[in-house]
Order: sequence, then structure tokens, then C-alpha cells
Amino acid sequence: MATTAIDESQALDVSHKRVILASSLGTVFEWYDFYLYGSLAVIIGKQFFSGLNDASQLVFALLAFAAGFAVRPFGALVFGRIGDLVGRKYTFLITIVIMGLSTFLVGVLPSYGSIGVTAPVILIALRMLQGLALGGEYGGAATYVAEHAPKGKRGLYTSFIQITATFGLFLSLLVILGCKWLLGDKFDDWGWRLPFLLSSLLLAVSVYIRLQLAESPVFKQMKAEGKHSTAPLTESFARWGNLKLVILALFGATAGQAVVWYCGQFYAMYFLGSTLKIDATTTQLLIAAALLIGTPFFVVFGWLSDKIGRKPVVLAGCLLAALTYFPIFKGLTHYGNPAIEAASVAAPIRVQADPASCSVQIDLIGKKVFTSSCDVAKSYLAKRGVPYENVNAASGTVAVVMIGGKEFPSFEGGTLAKADFAARNKAFGESVGKALTDAGYPAKADPAHSNKGMLVVLLTLLVLYVTMVYGPIAAWLVEMFPTKIRYTSMSLPYHIGNGWFGGFLPSVSFGIVAATGNFYAGLWYPVAIALMTFVIGLFFVRETKDVDITA
Repeated sequence: MATTAIDESQALDVSHKRVILASSLGTVFEWYDFYLYGSLAVIIGKQFFSGLNDASQLVFALLAFAAGFAVRPFGALVFGRIGDLVGRKYTFLITIVIMGLSTFLVGVLPSYGSIGVTAPVILIALRMLQGLALGGEYGGAATYVAEHAPKGKRGLYTSFIQITATFGLFLSLLVILGCKWLLGDKFDDWGWRLPFLLSSLLLAVSVYIRLQLAESPVFKQMKAEGKHSTAPLTESFARWGNLKLVILALFGATAGQAVVWYCGQFYAMYFLGSTLKIDATTTQLLIAAALLIGTPFFVVFGWLSDKIGRKPVVLAGCLLAALTYFPIFKGLTHYGNPAIEAASVAAPIRVQADPASCSVQIDLIGKKVFTSSCDVAKSYLAKRGVPYENVNAASGTVAVVMIGGKEFPSFEGGTLAKADFAARNKAFGESVGKALTDAGYPAKADPAHSNKGMLVVLLTLLVLYVTMVYGPIAAWLVEMFPTKIRYTSMSLPYHIGNGWFGGFLPSVSFGIVAATGNFYAGLWYPVAIALMTFVIGLFFVRETKDVDITA
């Protein structure tokens, strides 16, 4: 099957190759810009959220990452409307410039230690500009390529656009690893800025590539005939016939596609690094290897969707992911950090506490100190990255950490002076830390005991699910909507799905883990959304592979 897909891709004529290459390369660079932040979330958390407690830094770094996704639907509305009114090509140029400049400015932004809370505020503003631009990018690229594709090959042609997101992530990982190799320990201090600054070179290349494009022939013909929409937002969302299609596209296609995409790439990366404590370079190399192996299957499943339909390929990926995520992530623990798996079985950890005394431990300005006995206990366990179970205790009870058969009472710090609280907290941490070490809980994964081969196998399986749901999605969305409002109509469900359902996945899932102490509890979020999409897509969304998209 893979050989057949590749043979067909080699048969593309020169003009079509140019269209795909120009669209895809520009989009690769935009995704590179966007994913730099995601790949460096842990370092960025320390640089821009250092005023927060240790348990909150990663969550807030991920929330800032998600802020870019939050505004993507608004970018879809703004730039989708421009794309349907003015044209696909000029919209490309606007989005690439906004994206590139925002990314460059992250590289020169002072840290929290230099300008305080202003730093994360500006960072979030830049992330939102990035998201706004990306909200207008994808719909244009997918529409532009699909409107050039011959009938029967739209899945194959648009699958090359789908590769761009993974290539962008892959490129960002390669640049990060190269900078780490050159700078060593200096990377975490200031070297992390270089990949952002290098994006200015990619911006120049991307703008040059976009300038070479001509307008979509379908759009030009429609405009010449006077059939283009003068009110794409109204026609897309204020008329029930099309709005119904938008809603079905969201819940029956893109929501599930999004959570499978972000779970298989970003959440898996954070799980290896933050949960299993595998060092950052090894984590990035493992992810890069899985992406390298799995990426060609975007084209394979795009080609397959031309043969059997978009719907069965995408929905099969959602179902397989929902059924196998728990065993796959447990396998990552088993092969990545077997010591923590063994310790959690031999000496399980329980936190017995009054639920009313346990906070979420999120502080927006980084000034609050969490002093209840429950918060003291959970804050330390979160910092160590160990799994635990919550046990309810009577009201007013001081929290107790139970490790195997040993008990370690926490303390109430609300009435203690700052120095006394710090001393008690240090003593508590030392006693619990020693018990964790004695019970076999590692501070970090031992490289000698990590089975990297099996980790790559499991990560590649996650990437294959991504290729199943993502390879055909562009063609499916393009074919759902009429030409005159296609850019606007398809962009909104895509970016709500990927921006909200997918983009918030890492922060939501890690928030669930932090609240429950269960390494795998965060997986319930992508599993539930993927199953929802499977059911709605199966019964309510139509197959589209044979429709006429010039209508």
C-alpha cells in the first residue's frame, strides 16, 4: 500500500508539484515557529513563570502554550473571511508575517527575573498573535491545494499539507538538539532563545515562497463569474444548513482528530520528560525517531482515503487510539522508567487528607504560598514526580503521606512564620524524600534501564494513529463546504477542534494528573473525546470523497 501511494505521488505533474511544495514549505516553517514553544515548554516555564511554585510552572507554561490555540478560531474567522473575499494567496502572506515576527520577539523577550509579571503577560500576548495567524493558515493551505487537485486525488494531494505539522515539529526538535549540542549547559540559561531568533531566516524564505504562488484556479473562476460570497461569515454560520455542517465537522471529525494528534505527539513528549523523568535530549531524540518512521504514512492514509473514503480512515484512528492509549502509556512507563513502575507496586503511595484542605495549587501572580497540610504533601510529591492515591480523611485531619507501610504526617503551615514554615517544609521533604529513595522511587529515569527500542515502537504506534486521523482530514473538510465560503466554513471547526479540544489537552490532562496523583488519569480526556467523535462521525457525518468541489 505504501509503495502504491508513493508511486502515485511521483506521478504528479510539475505544476501540481510546485503548488504542493510552495504551500507545504511555507506551512512547515509556520508550524516550526509554533512548535518551538511547545518543545521548550519546561524551560520557558522556568524562565517566564519562575514566580510560581514548582507544581504550577509546567501547567502554566502549557496554559500559555494553549493560549495560542485559544485564539485560533478567531484567526479562522478573520482570515477565513479575507480568504473567501480577497483570495487564498494574499491571506498566506499576512499570516506568515504575523507568525514569524511574533516568534522572533519571543527570542528577545526579557525573563520573569528581569521584568517580573510583565514577562509572562507579553509572552501570552505573543502566543495569541501566533495562534491568530495560524488560525488563518491551515484552511488556506488545505483549500488552495485541494482546489488544484484532480478529482480522485484530493486525499493524496492534501496529505502533503498534513505532513507539514509533523515536519515543523521535527525541524524544531532538530534545531533545539543542535543548539544544545553546541552550547551545552548554556542552552537552559540563554541558548534556548536561538531557535526563536533563527526563525527570522525561515520567515524570509517563507515569504519568498509564498510570493511565487498564483491564485487558486477555482477561486479565480468563481470570482470571474461573480459567484463569490460577499458575506462569508453570514453564509457560513447564520444559515442553519451550513452551520449544521460546521457543527458536525467539529464534533464528528476534528475534535477527535485533534486529541489523537496532540496526545500522540505533544502529550507523549511531556509524559516522557515530566512524568517519567527521561532527560530532555533523549526524549526529543525518541520523538524525532518516531516522527521520522511514521511521517510517510500521512501520504499513505491520504491516498487510502481516495480509495475507501475519508470517514473510515479517520474514525478508525479515533477508535484505535481510544482503545489502546492506556496500555500504550503504561508500556511507556514500563520501558522508559521501570524503577518507578516497580516501586509503585512494591510501595504504593497514598495521601490521606481532608479533601476540603486540598487546593488545586494554581496561583496566577505567583505570590500565594500553599500552606495546608494537604498542599504541603502534594506539592512535594508533584515536585518529585511520583504517583499517589488520594484517601479521604475526616474534617480537620492533618494530611499523612503513606509510603508502603510507613507514615509521614504533614503539617499545617498557615500560622507559622515564613522562616519556620521553610524549615518545617524542608524537614518534611527530606524525610519523605529519603523514604521514597529507600522504597526505590528514582529521582530520574536511569538510561541504562530504559528500553529505547521499545519506546520508539510505542511512540511510532502513537504517530501512526496521528497519520490515520490527520492524513485525510483536510480533504474531508474541504469537500464538506461550497467554494464561495469554503475557507471560512472549514477553518472554524478545524481550529476549534485543534485549538480548543487539542490545544488544551496537555494542560487539562496534566491538571487531572496533578489533582489525582494518577499518572494515567489524564488519558481519560483524549479517550472520551475520540470516542465521541467516532460515534457522531459514524452516524451523522457523510462521506465526501466523490463530491464536486467546484460547486
